[in-house]
Amino acid sequence: MCRMSALAATALALCLTAGPVLAAKPDKAAAVNDAASAPRKATPQERAQIKALDPLARAAFWTREANADPADAEAGLQLSQALRQMGNYSDAIVAAQKVAIAQPRNVEAKLEIARAHIGRGQGFYAIEPAREAQAMAPRDWRIPSLLGVAYEQAQRPDEALAAHRLAVSLAPDNPSAISNLALYYAAHGDRAQAETMLRQAAAKPDAPITVRQNLALVLGLQGRLAEAERIARQDLPPETVDNNMAWLRGATSAPAGAGRSWEGVRAAQP
Repeated sequence: MCRMSALAATALALCLTAGPVLAAKPDKAAAVNDAASAPRKATPQERAQIKALDPLARAAFWTREANADPADAEAGLQLSQALRQMGNYSDAIVAAQKVAIAQPRNVEAKLEIARAHIGRGQGFYAIEPAREAQAMAPRDWRIPSLLGVAYEQAQRPDEALAAHRLAVSLAPDNPSAISNLALYYAAHGDRAQAETMLRQAAAKPDAPITVRQNLALVLGLQGRLAEAERIARQDLPPETVDNNMAWLRGATSAPAGAGRSWEGVRAAQP
């Protein structure tokens, strides 16, 4: 951890040092000094290293990079992502919108805007940027999968189901696409179907942690708490698992039909 902090501090402090200026006219000397004092952009190696740090450190790093070069799309998008992961959705949207304004056909900028709106629970506002991205990249499964979540938050379940199915048709072996469709089924009461799909997704070698946690969630909602806890503890720290299991115990003891909203099903996710 200390080594990572030192890396972040070093990356954030990088700048060019001004050398002596000899026999230069005052205006030329000022220009040289201005250029020397301007922060230099990080190297590709430094940018790769920063990805291992926590969202707060990454937000500080990418803020510096974006300030050094406002036209740097990677810096703007990485800043937006870090801010979103910190829960700072409004600033995440602003950072991604700056990229989208400078590069109107930047699909990743549209997706980051949509993700931030979804993150704060306002999926309705994610629909337009996601549709714009879809028009530019109609074969990208991530976009209809994201649209499915946005439609569900906007209480448009038929469109949500169609979007999730489209995502799976575009990427039938992708565990995340399958997982998102499975969560739709879980949110609408078909937990057996959701479990079948999530087991299929979790068995894939490239399945991310979230897929296994979604499986644990759906198992828990069916009252199979011991199995859910065993799966959850494979990837999450004890305190997070304890909190999730407490939510699941409350959800399974609630009256029939309770907790079937999209947000209810999503609530126990890491």
